[in-house]
Amino acid sequence: MSYAHWIRQIIGRLRNEPREAWSLFDSSVPEPETLLRELIADAFAEPVTSRYTSAFVSGNPYTVAALSRRYDMPRDAFICTTGATEGLHTIYRALLQPGDHILIETPNFELFDSLARSHRCEIGHVPRPAPGFGIDMDALQAALRPTTRMVVVSNLHNPSSAPLPRAQLDALVALAEAHDFWLVVDEVYSDYVPEAQRAPVAASLSPKAITVSSLTKIYGLSTVRCGWIIASGETLDTLRDFNDRHAFGVSKLGHAIAALVLEDPARFDDYVAGLLDAARPVYARYHRLWEQENLVEGRVPDHGCIAFPRLLGITDTHAFSEWLIAHYGVIVAPGELFSLAGHVRIGFAQPVDRLEQGLSLFTEGLRAYHAENVRKAI
Repeated sequence: MSYAHWIRQIIGRLRNEPREAWSLFDSSVPEPETLLRELIADAFAEPVTSRYTSAFVSGNPYTVAALSRRYDMPRDAFICTTGATEGLHTIYRALLQPGDHILIETPNFELFDSLARSHRCEIGHVPRPAPGFGIDMDALQAALRPTTRMVVVSNLHNPSSAPLPRAQLDALVALAEAHDFWLVVDEVYSDYVPEAQRAPVAASLSPKAITVSSLTKIYGLSTVRCGWIIASGETLDTLRDFNDRHAFGVSKLGHAIAALVLEDPARFDDYVAGLLDAARPVYARYHRLWEQENLVEGRVPDHGCIAFPRLLGITDTHAFSEWLIAHYGVIVAPGELFSLAGHVRIGFAQPVDRLEQGLSLFTEGLRAYHAENVRKAI
């Protein structure tokens, strides 16, 4: 089952069987509705903001200029897209041919694999083993083939929020240049890391490196549908040519709003920081409790809004997640969706009272499941 199919199944079940549900599967901060409403009301009163302009040719110029300042990259390095998903589609379609070999991190965001399958690529996987979820560089080098055209990783890692250390990023770039493949780094979570601690944008390090990102994860602005690709050299030329010939759906309205957010991000940054400064200690407290009761193992991430603990004694986490929804109304994403059964992805970027209730019910459910299924089997 794909992640998208699982999400639709869950939403469909809740619509058909209305009940109180506690979502711990969200992978971004909640949409900042109040901030968004205020921004739109101000920008589209008379006179309408100058940022409301065509994005058809090379993107909204204000959005591009703001991204250039944000990442200290030239304006022409950016290709604006309808979210990071379209950015990934563009990268795969423009650069890969059927039969090309692609290496993808695992555990991973399932779309990385499904796009490669749809393009009839040969797929291999690069382990990011728990609990640290760093890339196994020896395994990566061993998996390279003469036909390897692309390596795909994320930073911060989805589903664990583990950062990609600078040394590993540099090593990946060096391998890409030495073996002539593209290194694609999904950086939709990278802005959760404080700027002073953040790795450079991958695309700034080499023409063989490509960055893809969006406003969805860092600000919860999925409705704006603003993403971007960052690249350089011949890679950028190829991507831009493909995008110019095939992309016609970038929203004039959405990218005008994106420009306004990116030009004055302080309110949105404060919103995110306020949520996570309150929520992370709550999640950490429950995680310590689970460890003390020998229910989980893993690490509380330093940054980001998702965690990926291993559930001790539970190998079929899809079955566990189904049981948890049915008995406790708590929704977590099973590790099978990320190619690593035995783990669950928990999203903790939400108001503290809601998070406390969800994690408390998750704890009750995890204890009960152990009593019913794990301890009886020992």
